Amino acid sequence: MQFWINVVVLASTYALLAAGYVLIYRASRVLNLAHGELMMLSAYLLFALAGALPHQPLLTIPLTLLIAAGLGVATYYLLIRPLAGRPLFSAVLVTVALGIMLQGLVVLVWTPRVQYPAVALGITNQPHQLPGGGVISTLDALTVLVALALFGLLAAFFRYSRLGVQMLAAAENPLLVAQRGIDFHRLFAVAWGLAIATAALAGVLYTLTNRLEGTVALVGLKAFPVALVGGLGSLTGALPAALLVALAEVAAIQYVDPLLSNVAPFLVLLIALLVRPWGLFGTPEELERV
Repeated sequence: MQFWINVVVLASTYALLAAGYVLIYRASRVLNLAHGELMMLSAYLLFALAGALPHQPLLTIPLTLLIAAGLGVATYYLLIRPLAGRPLFSAVLVTVALGIMLQGLVVLVWTPRVQYPAVALGITNQPHQLPGGGVISTLDALTVLVALALFGLLAAFFRYSRLGVQMLAAAENPLLVAQRGIDFHRLFAVAWGLAIATAALAGVLYTLTNRLEGTVALVGLKAFPVALVGGLGSLTGALPAALLVALAEVAAIQYVDPLLSNVAPFLVLLIALLVRPWGLFGTPEELERV
């Protein structure tokens, strides 16, 4: 029972991060390889705000998400939009450089010491006994609920909202959207803002549950295989892919060797690329675009 609880909790974190990868790719066709570092920066911003506003999680957490969304919008306008018309790999290389810069920034500003934002915010993480002998903490249960709620909201957003439909249209044919008088750059910026806000949400929940250190960005990197396995253009595929990757990682920790935990997601990705390279819910056309 505890094994499956661990799988679901880890899968929820990966799904939140993978949603950001998918949102950015669906909108701007860019693979954001700085996603984990932006998540890490958001977690450190939470820690900084917790120092300035201690014991006020209902204020600091939404403020962190708002700042993270602003970072996403700024990243698009300052770094990605100027590369319009250039080969897509140019934008990918820019995100790699951004990730390296953010790693250095975090070390310079906060040092590599381990931090505990939950203590600064006065948040307690009580365990809860479940039927069958399993145990889940309050924040782990919240992570699962938040992931399910987020995917439901995103599905409704893209299906029923005018902005969501425009974003999907801009992703398919930005020239046609521009001819209809719609600023597709604004739509892409919104997608980046949403994506980084979801990454920040994952980072906040993860660091509140565990701890905050410079290696947190690795969690974002391990979520990248989830987006690829599920299909880069598919939010639907992110959930089963997250379960599959989390299952492999938890099984490696429990039954093989904990040192293999960082390798397991990429082994799953390797197998998926050999069997179905366009992902569980992707299409061969999406693979050609990548």
